[in-house]
Amino acid sequence: MSEDLIEELEIQVIEHIEFECGDSVVYPHHGAGRVLTKESRVLKGQTTEYLKIKILHNDMTVMVPCDKAAQVGLRRVIDEETVQKVLAVLQDEVSEMPKNWNRRFKHNRDKIKTGDIYELAEVVRNLAIREHQKGLSTGEKQMFTRAKKILASELMYALEMDELEAEEHLDNLLAESAGAKV
Repeated sequence: MSEDLIEELEIQVIEHIEFECGDSVVYPHHGAGRVLTKESRVLKGQTTEYLKIKILHNDMTVMVPCDKAAQVGLRRVIDEETVQKVLAVLQDEVSEMPKNWNRRFKHNRDKIKTGDIYELAEVVRNLAIREHQKGLSTGEKQMFTRAKKILASELMYALEMDELEAEEHLDNLLAESAGAKV
């Protein structure tokens, strides 16, 4: 490899975060939850410590190896300042998306996979506006519902609301925003 090419490669350093029982966390593919316990498990003669996380909005429990938590995108729930930025993203203009529905679906799926709250908010906003203007394909409707659930689950913890209040709050913001973009 040439030196120029090596310099262009992005090196992503994954930060190690210690999580404790009771911490509110976000698992990108499932949403926000609470760390219930830390448990040691022996697998193939190797002892590994796991975080047992209860994902409230879908009544799921996930086990994440502590040493892989950052790698899978596990992070703390956003703070109040970040909530305000996320709400601003939800009220922003629609961003450029592929016209072809399957390219658009892949584009949005990749954004959700990042675990980044702003990317998730952008996908939710764009799909809400598109649904209001043109309607969504069946796959996009499912993605929209899932993405809204994940976002609402994090807002629930960040804004100290119950699940229904967080979903209604998000739906109201999206209705205002999508209605204004017609």
